[in-house]
Amino acid sequence: MKRPAGLYLAYLLQILIAANVLLAFSLGEYSQVFGGVVGLCLTLVPAVVTRRWSLTLPWQVNLLIALSLYLHVAGEIQGFYVLYYPYYDKIAHLVSGITVSVLAFVIVLLLDRFGRLNLTRWMIVGFIIIAAMAMEGFWEIYEWLFDTFLGTNLQYDLDDTMLDMISVLIGAIVVALAGNRYLTRFSKEEIAGRMVVSKEAPSG
Repeated sequence: MKRPAGLYLAYLLQILIAANVLLAFSLGEYSQVFGGVVGLCLTLVPAVVTRRWSLTLPWQVNLLIALSLYLHVAGEIQGFYVLYYPYYDKIAHLVSGITVSVLAFVIVLLLDRFGRLNLTRWMIVGFIIIAAMAMEGFWEIYEWLFDTFLGTNLQYDLDDTMLDMISVLIGAIVVALAGNRYLTRFSKEEIAGRMVVSKEAPSG
């Protein structure tokens, strides 16, 4: 089966993340090396999930995860957050918001299908937005902790933090609206079948 072009773009982004890690290592920026390695490992999570549970995630998930993590890693190591402030930062948060929201959509469909939760359409849409904003809240706490105890400068001021959260909210709303549209046209089972396809051989 031919792999979609978007999946190769995700591989390219993984290579670029690795290249940034090597750059940070050569410059002696070991905290950035650590962050880059963590980011690179997170891009491998979809591959681990597909093998562990015999599932095939949509290639868009791989691409979004790789893109959002590349933007973060490159922003730190290449200094794009400072060089193109505030636009780069807000775009990165917007992409992250979209990524987390898509992941939330996939996860809630899986939980509904295999956990037999029988969630309504509005419950699923609400979960997408709540999950994205919860993740953003944890991210902002992480930035505040690093700034407070490690002397970093991840949060510039209150306006910066609020605009980050608004950017994530916009991404979450976009995905929620798209998810709502799908749910009005197709059943939850149909969407789950398209997004996550089991590799297990059929019985009988």
